[in-house]
Amino acid sequence: QVQLVESGGGLVQPGGSLRLSCIASGSVLSIWTWGWYRQAPGKQRELVAGITGGGRANYADSVKGRFTFSRDSAKNTVYLQMNSLKPEDTAVYYCNAGGRNNFQTDFDSWGPGTQVTVFS
Repeated sequence: QVQLVESGGGLVQPGGSLRLSCIASGSVLSIWTWGWYRQAPGKQRELVAGITGGGRANYADSVKGRFTFSRDSAKNTVYLQMNSLKPEDTAVYYCNAGGRNNFQTDFDSWGPGTQVTVFS
């Protein structure tokens, strides 16, 4: 199995910054896609930023210019640098990864999520 664990969430004032991390562990052979999603109360889960293969990251329009996706493939870790945070960024942020495990089976895993709260 492949497990994902997010960290870095917390409370921040508008205009502040947070950096989320997501580490994949377990029987990881290769990861092809990564994504950061978020879900605010009463709303559907939405893609915030994602990347496939060696391509460039894509972002939701609402976070372009403020959030930056990066990864350390050697560590099976991705990051989401969030700057200029707004109250509407408040949500639970989830990490998603898809790839193949050591048993030659494809996986699509989610982390348990980390809460980000932007308050004034």
